[in-house]
Amino acid sequence: MSGADHPKSRAGAIVHTLEESIIAVLLGLMTVVTFINVVMRYGFNSQLIWGLELTLVLFAWLVLFGISYGFKVVSHLGVDAVLNLVGPKLRKRMGIWASLVCIFYAMLLLKGGWDYWAPFAGLDATTGRVIPGIVRAEDGAGLFGFTFGGFFENTRDQGWYETEQLPIPFGQTWLENTFNVGEPYEKMPRFIPYMIVPFAMALMLYRLVQSLVRILRGEIDMIIVSHEAEDAVEDAGKSLSEDT
Repeated sequence: MSGADHPKSRAGAIVHTLEESIIAVLLGLMTVVTFINVVMRYGFNSQLIWGLELTLVLFAWLVLFGISYGFKVVSHLGVDAVLNLVGPKLRKRMGIWASLVCIFYAMLLLKGGWDYWAPFAGLDATTGRVIPGIVRAEDGAGLFGFTFGGFFENTRDQGWYETEQLPIPFGQTWLENTFNVGEPYEKMPRFIPYMIVPFAMALMLYRLVQSLVRILRGEIDMIIVSHEAEDAVEDAGKSLSEDT
């Protein structure tokens, strides 16, 4: 009973279409920029200086955004050899435990993603190496040697870091006044392409929680794609052969 159902509500259908459109646009832009660069290089002995860097950014956005979408439509590959040997009840319990482990890991990724991106946007990272706000006290004070502090710590502002070649298409004055204390940017600030890191991690965490809820409701029994997809392809192939 693994797999993704089509959104039943109008809002769900809109969000589903929007996500697929974003993925298609990212993939399309990568293709167009690469094609233009090839034509300019071999046809006119020129190139888009920022073309390669833009393609790398778009590819990173595509991959990170696609992770959460993969959990939504239950399309991530995984090993289901043990799952196929157990009964439905045990399979559901194993799916719940797998979801809880993935949710915990996604929380760690979200913290790490925020801590990596925040300085580039002039924001503060979280305290604590694993759990925000919990740090080990030097004198061993607190519960088990840990102390509960604030959620954020003062972080060195790195908003002036720029990309290598990417230009700023619009809003340059606002970006300079907001993130670079009025100093001019020559290229796009890094926090713009890097912002996909915490956003994608937060979206992945949200989709994993959704998957856990779907398992509890009995809509799915695992968070990875099962052999049902292979069976569907095989059935489609048989139907096509019969028609021809």
